[in-house]
Amino acid sequence: MSLNLLLKGQFSFMERNGFMVKVGSSAGNEISAIIEREGVDHRVFSFSRRISPIRDLIAILELVIFIKKHKFEIVHTHTPKAGLLGMIAAWMCSVPIRLHTVAGLPLMEAKGLKRKILIQTEKLTYHCATKVYPNSFKMLEYIQEHIYGSQTKFNIIANGSSNGIDTEYFNIHAALIIEADRIKSDLHIPSNHKVAVFVGRITGDKGINELIAAFKSFEDLSLILVGPFEPDLDPLDDRTILEIKQQSNIHSVGYQSDVRPYLLAANFLVFPSYREGFPNVPMQAGAMGLPCIVTDINGCNEIIINEMNGLIVPVKDELALQKAMERLLLDDALFTVMKANARKLIIARYEQKVIWEALLSEYQSLIKQHVH
Repeated sequence: MSLNLLLKGQFSFMERNGFMVKVGSSAGNEISAIIEREGVDHRVFSFSRRISPIRDLIAILELVIFIKKHKFEIVHTHTPKAGLLGMIAAWMCSVPIRLHTVAGLPLMEAKGLKRKILIQTEKLTYHCATKVYPNSFKMLEYIQEHIYGSQTKFNIIANGSSNGIDTEYFNIHAALIIEADRIKSDLHIPSNHKVAVFVGRITGDKGINELIAAFKSFEDLSLILVGPFEPDLDPLDDRTILEIKQQSNIHSVGYQSDVRPYLLAANFLVFPSYREGFPNVPMQAGAMGLPCIVTDINGCNEIIINEMNGLIVPVKDELALQKAMERLLLDDALFTVMKANARKLIIARYEQKVIWEALLSEYQSLIKQHVH
């Protein structure tokens, strides 16, 4: 899913610009779509998101065999587990350019022994890498303060983000408007209701407990939840699950391959996550012209400029979330300003092709340095 959604288009762009690209991940339904769209080979590895020493050792062995076979000049990893195993394997194979992108740190919410273990695994990943790319400036600050203090190993690509945003794709057109109207009709959303939307995993660390608690205060507001429940990772409170099931103005629609009509069906995005690297969802919503309510965390507080294209609230603060939603519902002048700014601020800072060109330039520069 990370390859398919978070890095969409990047591999075919590199292929068109002189690179032979091969990609790998755990198994998943998205593999055929990646191969067809990107025109690259894909290899399945035994990755697990959980700590699983035996499976992890098998994955490292698989990676070593794969890397030695192809004699890569660059190995570039994304996500914590693939980063750890991929960088270890690339280091063992003496790959000259070993790059890791940090797009999120689960350790930010971890405590006790689990946090200590996660910090050590991040340190090991960074040690094995030749370059590390936090995908936001705030993330870089956090890493250098809490995990790894190197001043030379880290770099930010362009203005941040792992892949930027395709602002041509995330744009309003007639067919999407028709689809958005159909969605509101199918969900029986009253015509006098404003609509808030959340896109992402329906878990505790995405702020869903606080969102549902804050939402209960509103009568003329509907909420669309777009994304899968993942009870094995960070389950919601029982009362939150009950509220989602029983509240007629809350509409949980599950995972959607195309989120654009759901964004367009809404007046604003609410994204109260506890931690992110550089999230795609606020960029996507902004590109579709939506003001966004986000928490004051890495990435979100760079994409959103408070009271310009959205509102920033403290993490885990139900009351602040409620007040922010009230402002968007009641302050028409503020809402109009933020809506007018939403798309143009995304285009100016996070256009996808700008990110790709910057990454291509980084690859070319590192190869040139290695050759010389």
